[in-house]
Amino acid sequence: MNIVLSQSTSPSFNLAAEEHLFSKTGEDFLLLYVNEPSVIIGSNQAVLNEVDQDFCIEHNIRIVRRLSGGGAVYHDTGNLNYSFIQGKTGEPLSARFLDPVVETLRALDIPVEIRKRKDLWLEGCKISGTASHLSKGREVHHGTLLYDADLQMLSKALNPAKRDLIGKATASAPSPVKNIRSYLKEIQGSSPEPEQFFRQFARQIGLLLGAEHTGTFSDKEKEMIEELQRDKYVQRSWNYRM
Repeated sequence: MNIVLSQSTSPSFNLAAEEHLFSKTGEDFLLLYVNEPSVIIGSNQAVLNEVDQDFCIEHNIRIVRRLSGGGAVYHDTGNLNYSFIQGKTGEPLSARFLDPVVETLRALDIPVEIRKRKDLWLEGCKISGTASHLSKGREVHHGTLLYDADLQMLSKALNPAKRDLIGKATASAPSPVKNIRSYLKEIQGSSPEPEQFFRQFARQIGLLLGAEHTGTFSDKEKEMIEELQRDKYVQRSWNYRM
């Protein structure tokens, strides 16, 4: 397992990076990245059903569609996003990909649990939603950890003025959410800054996975990802196709 740390906070770049690594058959990756404020919608969702577009325009929140299904999620620099990209396994639809995330968080004194929708919960609140995409003998399983996200912005961005405008689209399943940082403050009286926690998480999961390599994208890879970003992930025809 190779761990790749993206240096970009552009949601369109990082989703293009996921697809780039997904295309590299024969190699397994864990991609870790942080996005600037954005709403990431599932492959089969309708923006009109999920997002308050006026609010997002007013607050410069990008809306980008990902490869995988599932519901819409809010990202900002208080979230850490993880993406397991690998060859086909014997249990592609199970929640086993979350095992190293759970073990890592518990090693950091965060007692999370996996629930039936393959998401992570802490003290009765959701702290990580996940989604998956399977194609051509490859799998991507990804999610976002709410560490110190702006939950007020999350609530407003994911609150469309009208719902069910497009009935065939996949609908999100709202859940109560909580930041990991608020839990740590309650239990320990203090908590690391987001960047410090993200470094701790990356180091701990790297040890757990016995990572063969931890690094960033080469200049050549960045060029390939940026080309895919331009051709797909910044295009209205992709992001607003429903």
